Amino acid sequence: MGRGKIEIKRIENANSRQVTFSKRRTGLLKKAQEFAILCDAEVAVIIFSNTGKLFEFSNSGMKRTLTRYNKCIDSTESARVEYKAEKQDSKEVDVLKEEIDKLQAKQLMLLGQDLTGLSLKELQHLEQQLNEGLLCVKEKKEHLLMEQLEQSRVQEQRAMLENETLRRQVEELRCFFPTTDHSVPTYHEYYSVERKHSLVNNGSASPDMACNYSIEKGDSDTTLHLGLPTDRYRKRKAPEGESHSNDSWSQLVLL
Repeated sequence: MGRGKIEIKRIENANSRQVTFSKRRTGLLKKAQEFAILCDAEVAVIIFSNTGKLFEFSNSGMKRTLTRYNKCIDSTESARVEYKAEKQDSKEVDVLKEEIDKLQAKQLMLLGQDLTGLSLKELQHLEQQLNEGLLCVKEKKEHLLMEQLEQSRVQEQRAMLENETLRRQVEELRCFFPTTDHSVPTYHEYYSVERKHSLVNNGSASPDMACNYSIEKGDSDTTLHLGLPTDRYRKRKAPEGESHSNDSWSQLVLL
């Protein structure tokens, strides 16, 4: 007859528990050794008794087996972490895609390109949003225009200050140069004198013009000899019937 099935639970009797521990430990270590030999596996067994005694078995060295075990645990844990991170990233990507789709649909509605399926209240709400956005745009535009106007005013004030500074510098420079009272003849006066002179020299002028030019020249010379200003006398024509050669027909009348 076979042995009956033993109930798996803690043995209350200390002697029986110790005997069972010794038998089971020996059998476990023996099975581990056979398993390592038969299957060419790396096996390590660690046993602690209830009194704290250590019993171990390893066919490749306990430290080597434990190091390998830790590497496997770390790689497995990192693989799990990576898998969780990828899964979380995929969820975030899906959420972001949904948000992008919603924003694109809202943008089309704001542009008035896709208004299908909207009720009257939704259209009124959309209109209100557009009006509020338009007011904000106008306020921003006015603000920028005011800033540009203020900048223009500042630049204008700077230009006025620079012009004032340059004007003062010019006045200071004028103080170093003496002023002259000689008037510069105009272009018409200079041109008329030169024309008379050229006509007289060429002989194409009339006798009266030549005489007048000689008289004007003589009066100018006489004025220079007398030391009189040119604007203090005037010419008077000779009476009719008298000769142009007579000097009495041209008289100086002081003003």
